[in-house]
Amino acid sequence: MNTNAFRKLSYGVYVVSTWDNGRATGCVANSAMQITSSPATVAVSINHDNYTNHCIADCGFFAISVLSEETDPSIIGTFGFQSGGDVDKFEGVSHAIRGNLPVISDACAYIVCQVIDKMETQTHTVFLGSVVDADVLGNQEPMTYAYYHKVVKGKSPKNAPTYLPEEEAPAKEKWVCSVCGYVYEGETPFEELPEDFVCPICKQPKSVFVKQ
Repeated sequence: MNTNAFRKLSYGVYVVSTWDNGRATGCVANSAMQITSSPATVAVSINHDNYTNHCIADCGFFAISVLSEETDPSIIGTFGFQSGGDVDKFEGVSHAIRGNLPVISDACAYIVCQVIDKMETQTHTVFLGSVVDADVLGNQEPMTYAYYHKVVKGKSPKNAPTYLPEEEAPAKEKWVCSVCGYVYEGETPFEELPEDFVCPICKQPKSVFVKQ
C-alpha cells in the first residue's frame, strides 16, 4: 500500500478550539469537513491524546478557525506542538469570542458548532457539530495541507489524522527543527544555519536544529 496516495486528498489547516472549565484551549487539525448544508453540520477529527479532545467532550461545543496562507506560522507551532494541559496556548495570541467560543483573529473564517454526535475510532474521535455561528474574517486564501508542507515546509504532529512517516531525506543538506519539524534550506548546499536563526513555526533557537 502506498500511503502517499492519502496526500492527494484535499485538507485544510485549522485551529479547533473550545473551553477548558472557562479557559480557552485548542489544537491544530487538518481533518474538518462540511457534512450537510441544511441543517449546516460539520465534523472534525481529534486524536485521543490531544488535550482538546476531552475538553470538547466536556464542553459540548467547538470552534474551527480556518487558517490562511498569510497566517503567522507560529500559530501552528503554538497550537500544534504543545499540550493545552501544560500551557495556555491562547496567551499572547490575538483572539476573539465569537458565538461564545474563542477563535483565532489571524484566520480567514470561523465556524462554531454544538456537538450533536461523535464516533470513536482506534486513535481519534470524530465530533459531529451543528453550526450555530460562522463568518468570514478576511479575503485571504485558506491554507491547504499541501501548502503547509510545500511552502511553509512544516510537518504534521504525530497526533494528526493525516500524519505519515517522513520520506527519505534528499542528498542536499537541510536543517530540521527537532521540536516542530520545520525544514530550513540554505541558498547553497553547504550553507550553515545562521547563529541568530529562530524557527518561524515554534520560535525555538538554532540549538534545536539538526543537520541532515
